[in-house]
Amino acid sequence: MQSREEAFALLRDYTKNENLIKHMLAVEASMKAYARKFGENEEKWGIAGLLHDFDYEMYPSLEHHPFKGVEILRGKGYPEDLLRAILAHGNHTGTKRENLFEKTIFAVDELTGFLTACALVQPSKSLVEVKVPSVKRKMKDKAFAKGVSRDDIFQGVQELGVDLDEHIEFVLQAMIGIADQLGLDGKNS
Repeated sequence: MQSREEAFALLRDYTKNENLIKHMLAVEASMKAYARKFGENEEKWGIAGLLHDFDYEMYPSLEHHPFKGVEILRGKGYPEDLLRAILAHGNHTGTKRENLFEKTIFAVDELTGFLTACALVQPSKSLVEVKVPSVKRKMKDKAFAKGVSRDDIFQGVQELGVDLDEHIEFVLQAMIGIADQLGLDGKNS
């Protein structure tokens, strides 16, 4: 399998939007944290998170994303289980999530975006100020981060078989670990 550096270079070839890159870094960090927790391959899980949306800027339609990206990755020799996990990150692909790898990428994808939105409304724009009760309150406000599917967050928690509060805190801590890369460390406010 290709290295993380090769995966990141590929991501950069296809994606120029810095916010989209930050989203993929957040999903990567969350996937690596869950891989550690579950005793899985941290490098592979991280690369799946890093590349799950790499084709989105070029192929933003549900008809093409992530199918085009998976074709590209298959041509570069990425393993089929990683490709299935990428396909499984969205309900629109019709890929049934059958294992922890596939369930985890789905469970963290939308939540990382929501947590980013929660951090951006903090006075310091820092993830360390984000607290689980506040996140849950904001989830009830349909006008807040309206592009984030709450249904996908709840479905992901259910499929993964984790407690919502614990999941939010776990992903939040993974993101805090790279807050400087995400621009959510309070130093840019």
